[in-house]
Amino acid sequence: MSKTTIKTLYEMKQQGEKITVLTAYDYSFAKLIDAQKIDMILVGDSLGMVIQGHSSTLPVQMDDIVYHTKTVTRACQNSLVIADLPFMSYTSIENANCNAARLMQEGEAEMVKLEGGSEQITIVAQLTQQGVPVCAHLGLQPQSVHKLGGYRVQGREKAQAEQMREDALKLQDAGASALVLECIPTELAATISQSLEIPTIGIGAGRDCDGQVLVLYDMLGISQHAPKFSHNFLQSAGSIQAAIADFSNAVKTQQFPSEQHSFF
Repeated sequence: MSKTTIKTLYEMKQQGEKITVLTAYDYSFAKLIDAQKIDMILVGDSLGMVIQGHSSTLPVQMDDIVYHTKTVTRACQNSLVIADLPFMSYTSIENANCNAARLMQEGEAEMVKLEGGSEQITIVAQLTQQGVPVCAHLGLQPQSVHKLGGYRVQGREKAQAEQMREDALKLQDAGASALVLECIPTELAATISQSLEIPTIGIGAGRDCDGQVLVLYDMLGISQHAPKFSHNFLQSAGSIQAAIADFSNAVKTQQFPSEQHSFF
């Protein structure tokens, strides 16, 4: 397997091959994930919860993401590395440009991820015009947890689902290279995935997305409160390496996620 690129992801979607994604926040875990040839590694602002012990992702700072991205990219020869733009780091074109540049120059990330729909179109278009690959994020948006009233499934209401479908197309048109769909009904995720040329990465969005992402600490069973959409792959695997390999195989063969990990 050669290094995963954006071109690789598009080809995988066209060929119907599922994309595997795991989070990592340090060199050692990233090295294990990369060795198992997981397609992408996300340096997520979830580090605020699983590394720093906060109750949400909101306290995570740019310096935190840059530091952890640096440690992850040093390990990666196969996986494409995405890094999150943390809360309030892309409220204007100017700070989005500056912070995306930090992630790519200092952290050596190959793609940045940001949350939001239509309100982020200008930011996505500006970043992509400057050569920054962007992964968008719809559905449950952890950076908006207080606005949403908690970690709740999104898109069950007809109007919200329609808005999400429209936002997905607008984000693609603005230049987004991929789209994370989090905690939405499986039917909605399938409809969005089929309507887009760019790959969708699901987390609690059913098996019809083009790929699946899990927080590493959740899939190893060491998080304090693992969400419904996750699965403890370490329990039956016996080693971290085997657990990562089992996750990859389960996604590629569409055994994961199952109905018990999905929302309807």
